[in-house]
Amino acid sequence: MIRFTFVLFCCCFTPCITMGSERPNSYAEVIDEVQPRMIKVFGTGGMRSLESYQSGFLISKDGHVLTAWSYVLDSGDATVVLDDGRKFTSEIIGVDPRMELAVLKIDASDLPFFDLSDASTLQTGSRVLAFSNLYGVATGDEPTSVLHGIVAGSTKLSARRGNFKTPYRGNVYILDAMTNNAGAAGGALTDSQGRLAGVLGKELRDAEANTWLNYALPIEEIRASVEALAAGKTIDTSEEIRRPEESANLDAMGVILIPNILRNTPPFVDLVLPNSVAAKAGLQSDDLIVLVNGKAVSSQSSVKEKLLEIDAVDPVRLTVSRDSELIEFEVQTR
Repeated sequence: MIRFTFVLFCCCFTPCITMGSERPNSYAEVIDEVQPRMIKVFGTGGMRSLESYQSGFLISKDGHVLTAWSYVLDSGDATVVLDDGRKFTSEIIGVDPRMELAVLKIDASDLPFFDLSDASTLQTGSRVLAFSNLYGVATGDEPTSVLHGIVAGSTKLSARRGNFKTPYRGNVYILDAMTNNAGAAGGALTDSQGRLAGVLGKELRDAEANTWLNYALPIEEIRASVEALAAGKTIDTSEEIRRPEESANLDAMGVILIPNILRNTPPFVDLVLPNSVAAKAGLQSDDLIVLVNGKAVSSQSSVKEKLLEIDAVDPVRLTVSRDSELIEFEVQTR
């Protein structure tokens, strides 16, 4: 197998918080300061023979966690393990399907965290550290793994469309280190002084060339979206929404979702009825509905709630995730 990158070193250290006014000088000091801000996420995965873990980090003292939006979160109540080994059941408070990011919340306070407003901007050649629970080697109070490398370049991920499938089309840091391994998604990229610089993306592999792309999403690209999610701005509770007398619904479209067996069962399409309006629009089995009229949905119940706000005579815009691509369909139910 061929990869674009080389590992300079991988190391783990026992965490020890050093919160002085000056930046640490050695990598050991930097790693000791960053580790308490890292978390491990455990959730869904085994039912698909995929890993059931990924990475994340704290972005507020009150337990807000930034991580990757993936099937690991399908259960809706993934377990978050802190650096000191404490375990919490998390709640998804917001997702951004286009950036493949999610913000979780745990019931904890006075936690060390990364300040998004103090993020570092990297240049080509900048030395970086990548913190993640790659391969799930840390399950309790063990520190996350650390890779050391450099920024090989900065470019738009859309330049690789067709080879590396992903819905994100913004700028990324291309890394000279094997950062994007199983379980690493959602990990933190920092500069050499431990300042947050980016979020490690999911594994991107070109099956034809058998190569991987190692990259991170710059904080400057995602900060506005993440701050909105953390503030709950995607949920409008300011006033009661007026619902039409007859609302759009999946049955009228000819869409049947997978059995709703979890508290937050993801809205995967199980079957599209032949000759239905959904079939004519192009929906297929195994599509995952991520947006309804441009609004993010993460469960079957949230899809149905959004549809209740849409008049049956109006077309419905459904955005689905299919083979790591976001595809939008307009479905007219009447």
